[in-house]
Amino acid sequence: MFLENTVNHKEQFGWIEVICGSMFSGKTEELIRRLKRAKFAKQKVEIFKPSIDTRYDEELVISHDANEIRSTPVPAAANIPILADGCDVVGIDEAQFFDDEIVKVCNDLANSGVRVIVAGLDMDFKGNPFGPMPALMATAEYVTKVHAVCTRTGNLAQFSYRKATSDDLVLLGETEEYEPLSRSAYYKAMLRERLKTIEVKDPEGLKNPKIKN
Repeated sequence: MFLENTVNHKEQFGWIEVICGSMFSGKTEELIRRLKRAKFAKQKVEIFKPSIDTRYDEELVISHDANEIRSTPVPAAANIPILADGCDVVGIDEAQFFDDEIVKVCNDLANSGVRVIVAGLDMDFKGNPFGPMPALMATAEYVTKVHAVCTRTGNLAQFSYRKATSDDLVLLGETEEYEPLSRSAYYKAMLRERLKTIEVKDPEGLKNPKIKN
């Protein structure tokens, strides 16, 4: 369970919290929960998301459970510091889509006394670390990894399996394009994908030429 840090007014530094996991794991839900608590405490809060994320709304950050909070879309991480001036808490959703400058931006904000809450996918659809997320997780004071439920096994899911045929690294989508899978289910699904690419043009060619029928 994540426990919010208490504010030490003698300490001028903030901190970074990272919420990571697969698709449909509740990352944005947890981000919104923490930000709404900060707003309830009368803290000045600003939320940012990459401008390419327009799945639900151009300005709102909306979870899969339809919880929402107003945000500011920005084309690059460098836009955030100016817009976050005077904030107590800064939230950043879909951080994996930002450029590497997001790491410096988050650390600079934390060093200036801001609480920074970041949510994003830790792995892409190929199972590789996604964009700036590893560096953000390494420099954060708190990392919360949330899990979805595997649609095939019912176990905890940490992989985002892409059902769509696109090989583009960035492909916005929902349940039609993605499926949360456990390690075993993801491994089997990827193995089936690789087997589909194997074309046997001449079955006779698989026979050992040294062995005569």
